[in-house]
Amino acid sequence: MKMYNNYERLPRNYSLLTDEYEFSMANAYLNANKQEEIAVFDLFFRKIPNGGGYAIMAGLDKVIEYVKNFQITPRKINYLERKGYSQAFIDYMKNFKFTGDLYAIPDGTPVFPNEPLITIKAPIIEAQIMETMLLTIVNGAMEHATGARRIIEATPRNVKVMEFGSRRADGQEASIDSALYGVMAGCCGTSNTMAADMLGQTALGTMAHSWIESFDSELEAFTTYAEIYPNNCILLVDTFDTLKSGVPNAIKTFKYMQEKGINTDNIGIRIDSGDLTYLSKEARKMMDEAGFTNATICLSNGLTAEVIESLTNQGAVFDSLGVGDNISKPAGRMGCVYKEVALNKNGEYIPKIKLSNDTIKIVNPDYKKIYRAFDKETGYAIADVMTRHNEPIEKEDMKIVCPTDSLKNKQITGYELVELQKPIFLNGKLVYNDPDIMQKKAYCEEQMQKLYPEVRRTLMPHEYYVDGTEEYVNFKNELIGKVRSLVK
Repeated sequence: MKMYNNYERLPRNYSLLTDEYEFSMANAYLNANKQEEIAVFDLFFRKIPNGGGYAIMAGLDKVIEYVKNFQITPRKINYLERKGYSQAFIDYMKNFKFTGDLYAIPDGTPVFPNEPLITIKAPIIEAQIMETMLLTIVNGAMEHATGARRIIEATPRNVKVMEFGSRRADGQEASIDSALYGVMAGCCGTSNTMAADMLGQTALGTMAHSWIESFDSELEAFTTYAEIYPNNCILLVDTFDTLKSGVPNAIKTFKYMQEKGINTDNIGIRIDSGDLTYLSKEARKMMDEAGFTNATICLSNGLTAEVIESLTNQGAVFDSLGVGDNISKPAGRMGCVYKEVALNKNGEYIPKIKLSNDTIKIVNPDYKKIYRAFDKETGYAIADVMTRHNEPIEKEDMKIVCPTDSLKNKQITGYELVELQKPIFLNGKLVYNDPDIMQKKAYCEEQMQKLYPEVRRTLMPHEYYVDGTEEYVNFKNELIGKVRSLVK
């Protein structure tokens, strides 16, 4: 199993964590003698949450562990027997393991709607059974990572963002994931001690209002804390009144530390309520006038990317942010889906497509490749381009076409193409060396800087191109016409 400082990422056997129809279809595939057919499924999302310009790929580490360790134990077999599946299917599942290929875009990559994040090419039963768990993993991980990156992009570069989301998460696994993928997306650290230990870090944090309420006075609470934690004396100043009580008592505490010879190199305050712009400006002025220009200010309280940008524009003064809700439980959901796009018969891939009256729900068919085109001069990403899996790709100049509207097209030149998906499993064997979270963090930062600022902005971002080659889009349109002609 994937280890983080001797912690197992998946302590449970998740082989039964699936929707019932996955097993029902698997049983039916076997009884219809389709078990040897090779199917191709794509996992993708249709819309970026929160009106954003990008999402962040995440969860591949957990996908690897799930696929690698998938096993139907005797206890799981007992469930299949109780359910009443055919004996042939029960015998088949006793020896079940993943034998196919899995390709994926690496964790930390900025990604966009309707492009394949994960592609599985495997015997159809294997590909089908894994649907629910793959979606569960990737949806949750990407929500945390994307929410965190929106916060990072909205925050001034000299300000640190701490992930504080554990208590807002939907369960213990989600609290760990929000911390890990929050750090991957750019947070400097987390308050979650278990996640911090898994990363080989120490957790970040200050104090709660309950600490202050436990003493006879706010000043006594502050000075006691300063004596115990002189090297991390960050005082929560909004328990009673930020400017009339909290900040004045913080200043008194810093003076007390000086008088006692206690180190004042790492002092500061945290404001967790009220008008953060006004309070931070006034607090900064008060601490500077008292001679504590080195005292830092941390802001928290349900911060969103939009609020952070507003605080910055209003001239709020802060050195760090504590962000929880909008990383552990971001408002927008990824809505990833998993669709069959091709079936191999007699060595030939037969494209499959799901049609809909809603254009956004028409699947991009066939076994595909996905490339990112980077401008050779600027290094910025120009577009992501889909092709059929064996289609030659133009190296010098290329016409790219919107898969849902052929009138939207563009000629691109002077680009470098990079294939986005990497082989993770081939013939059931793991062939990918998954980087650790801190390596993914550096990679994510590097890749984000290759997106135009207009794509990265919080409000009304520029829509990034996810197109197909002219050949691919013509093929898709012909397939749509052919399938619709068969409907009577």
